[in-house]
Amino acid sequence: MELLIGTRVIDSNGDYIGTVGHIMRDTWSGEVKKYMVLSGKPTEGLMFSPNDIADISNDQVRLRVSTDTVTE
Repeated sequence: MELLIGTRVIDSNGDYIGTVGHIMRDTWSGEVKKYMVLSGKPTEGLMFSPNDIADISNDQVRLRVSTDTVTE
């Protein structure tokens, strides 16, 4: 399943981070390289790769990592 802009993003603890705001693709292959999270929080601009995804459901993506280590 491909992520779309606006998909909710939660961390490995189930905490809401924000939504997918940008999708960065390889210019030649079109393959997704990174996603950027928009939130308005200290995690604004957080980026994750397809390898960071633990699970995708119809309305959200859960990451393999936690934002507990993110500092302001």
